[in-house]
Amino acid sequence: MHSSAVFLVEFGAIILALGLLGRFAGRFQFSPIPLYLLAGLAFGKGGLLPLGASEDFVAIGAEIGVILLLLMLGLEYTASDLLSNLKTQYPAGLVDAALNALPGAAMALLLGWGPVAAVVLAGVTWISSSGVIAKVLGDLGRLGNRETPVVLSILVLEDLSMAVYLPIVTALLAGAGLAAGSVTLAIALGVAGLVLFLAVRYGRHISRFVSSDDPEKLLLVVLGLTLVVAGLAQQLQVSAAVGAFLVGIALSGEVAEGAHNLLAPLRDLFAAVFFVFFGLHTDPASIPPVLVPALALAVVTALTKIATGYWAARRAGISAKGRWRAGGTLVARGEFSIVIAGLAVTAGIEPSLGPLATAYVLILVILGPLTARYTEPLATRLTQRLSERAVRGPAATGGERELEPTAQASHDPVDGQDVDVLGQS
Repeated sequence: MHSSAVFLVEFGAIILALGLLGRFAGRFQFSPIPLYLLAGLAFGKGGLLPLGASEDFVAIGAEIGVILLLLMLGLEYTASDLLSNLKTQYPAGLVDAALNALPGAAMALLLGWGPVAAVVLAGVTWISSSGVIAKVLGDLGRLGNRETPVVLSILVLEDLSMAVYLPIVTALLAGAGLAAGSVTLAIALGVAGLVLFLAVRYGRHISRFVSSDDPEKLLLVVLGLTLVVAGLAQQLQVSAAVGAFLVGIALSGEVAEGAHNLLAPLRDLFAAVFFVFFGLHTDPASIPPVLVPALALAVVTALTKIATGYWAARRAGISAKGRWRAGGTLVARGEFSIVIAGLAVTAGIEPSLGPLATAYVLILVILGPLTARYTEPLATRLTQRLSERAVRGPAATGGERELEPTAQASHDPVDGQDVDVLGQS
């Protein structure tokens, strides 16, 4: 009876603290993820108020949080959307993977962590935070900008890549050999391909089967189906998160919209619990030793994300201002970086990987909204100064006659007429 009371007090205190932190973040218009991670550090071992009775329940809630994050992500896209993005934007996805995964892998190898940790850290630095970026786009009023479809396409490709990447990581962390790992990957790809095929051909029938006018029944059926598929996927040595993602893709239309509205509060609750759980398993004293590598990795991968967005937007014919906005928007890392690192922490492959990932995400989840807002004006100002210096050089030797035409030429008429509404040119 006493332990039950302690559990209720502890878990209630966690939920209350998360609610207050979320309100605080909302008032200042930034992501609450870093605050949730800090709360986990405070409640974990070595923190200010270590938990006892409620830690097991928090672990289960964290697993549900990961499943709901991936389910809700899958509900955002249809199978046809994914196939269309694969056909048109795959070069941007390949550039994104090369520029942003390689720094993480290189850092792990430089630190002497081995190839498995290199694959894990590559994923941590590769995947942008869809949740943070979507919120930033809404807060900045850029959902209708011409560069926004480019940003969303890159996010879709990253999310789809998770269906291949997570089974590989799961097999590596489990210590599976080449043959077993190949079987696991083949099963994952086969399941993903089958779900995509069924979603394209029979998506309406699946949605009709799940559909219900009663919100309670719809919630129970969708949530129950997701947990069952996630459990079966994990039983087959495929990530439960991938199973949830595929369930979300299979649902479409009014069912997907209704399920999204019903599950959003649950997703937010359990996702917050997940971030706290990750912080619980990170000793605050272990962060300072990895702070310098985390900061270096954050700076490098912030620049590579900006380069990725700039290149992809340029390929799509977006003007210079839109290219810089696209690059700055992609910088934020968040939920998926922590999900990937969490798999490694659970497997216990490298004690320092969890603290480094925590510090890395904390840096970029704070820096991301700032780069989204200020990359374009800073780049524009820097370009103007370089143009002015270029003008002064010839003017100093060639007289005043060259100054006026060059200064006029420095103004980009395309940027000056940058259109922020989809469908316009």
